[in-house]
Amino acid sequence: MQVVRDLLELRETLHASAVTIGNFDGVHLAHRALLERVVRSARETGGKATVITFDPHPARILAPERAPKTLTTLQAKIALIEKEHADFLFVLRFCEELARLSPAEFVQRILVEKLGTAVVHVGSNFRFGHRRAGDIQTLLELGKQSGFRVEIFPTLRVRGQQVSSSRIRQLVKKGQVQVAGRMLGRPFALAGPIVTGEGLGRKQTVPTLNLGPVEQQLPKDGVYITRTRLRGKLHPSVTNVGQKPTFGTHPVTVESYLLDFSGKVESGAMEVEFLYRLRDEIKFPNPEALKKQIQTDVRRSLKFFRLLKMLEGRRFHTSTRV
Repeated sequence: MQVVRDLLELRETLHASAVTIGNFDGVHLAHRALLERVVRSARETGGKATVITFDPHPARILAPERAPKTLTTLQAKIALIEKEHADFLFVLRFCEELARLSPAEFVQRILVEKLGTAVVHVGSNFRFGHRRAGDIQTLLELGKQSGFRVEIFPTLRVRGQQVSSSRIRQLVKKGQVQVAGRMLGRPFALAGPIVTGEGLGRKQTVPTLNLGPVEQQLPKDGVYITRTRLRGKLHPSVTNVGQKPTFGTHPVTVESYLLDFSGKVESGAMEVEFLYRLRDEIKFPNPEALKKQIQTDVRRSLKFFRLLKMLEGRRFHTSTRV
């Protein structure tokens, strides 16, 4: 997949492109189904499967006070879109100049002149152009004038709930990471650098790895069963999101206790996958009471992972039976 960050990088106009446009925050199940349709469409037209997204999120420019926390970093979003076999990903810098383009200008300058668009695939709530003036009907009319067709992708539901980035964000904020994971098609995860903590866990409870500050949406404060990725390997873990009230007042941190790891890690990158919320974060009377609770959390987590391994084994056995 070729990642283009400036339309000027494109040396020649594409031909018969199948295009989709959106923020694609989280690259959830609905996004993936849409991207699959775009790729299939491109193969049918003989053109390129082309994705247009924006950085930063448009709300950060248009309404910074209401801008949502993202579900994925730009780097993660690019990697996830690449897995869907798109040919081009245009990461357009969202700025005042781009925001001022009318729907007709956006279509002419980008979809027609640069991408040679044959078909555009978007969701039913798609809006575009200055002050979001363009809607589906606008796009259909402009498509007729410019010679491309528009296909509306239907709403996707999982267990009766509509799949959307905003809905997943709400679930994560409430700590409902299992439901969020079902909509994402994978566990909700946070990634960033390992940072040095205050050493409270190592000295008074259990040693933890501390995730550096992230701009992504954090789950609700509490204790979670997680998997933590270090150097490409996933480790079962228990993760606390919160302010460590037992030890006074602290900023919100994300700290993971690895269940199958011994040694010392002080630098590098880590990723935390959130599988299940165990409990609220609690202020304990002393570190000893907290350590006892952590031991209970660990036992529950180990039981969870044993059950998960058993279920995965059954699925593998079923899928390989002749």
